[in-house]
Amino acid sequence: MNLPMPVAVGIWIVIGIALFVIMWRGWRHRERRGAALVPDLPPVPATGDLGTTRTGEIAGVYVSSTTAGDWLDRVAAHDLGYRSRAVAQVFDTGVLITREGAHDVFVPADRLVDVTTSPGMAGKFVGKDGLVVVTWEAPGATLDTGLRTQHPGDRAVLVDAVRALRDETASTTEEKQ
Repeated sequence: MNLPMPVAVGIWIVIGIALFVIMWRGWRHRERRGAALVPDLPPVPATGDLGTTRTGEIAGVYVSSTTAGDWLDRVAAHDLGYRSRAVAQVFDTGVLITREGAHDVFVPADRLVDVTTSPGMAGKFVGKDGLVVVTWEAPGATLDTGLRTQHPGDRAVLVDAVRALRDETASTTEEKQ
């Protein structure tokens, strides 16, 4: 069937708009579902309340946050699903991820569960252990947050600092009990 050119173009435009609307509605649904899963994020403390720095600023890319163990289930609420340039820094009180164009993420030390490296997660695949994945307990859910460091040598620095903070916090919590 040969359609006149204006009709064929019109059909393709309608199909394109329909696909865009479907994708937009899907993302909005994901944001609502994520907001129910993670109602609030821990507040970012004032600079003076962060404590001693354990690392320098580690530049990289914030990849995304997903529900723990499901590297494809991106959490869209609170800007957690938006990829952005970021700077990560470990303090005595937790891990601060300062992001460009999105809300900063602060993971309190007592909420850290694990830290590993991974070849990828929703939004970025880089191959052998290219991402640092911090697993933590947000209010309402356990999340995996992925970071791709700008310099490969910074991965080990970040992993070691987060792991040391987690271990110290866990032993301090056990001593108090």
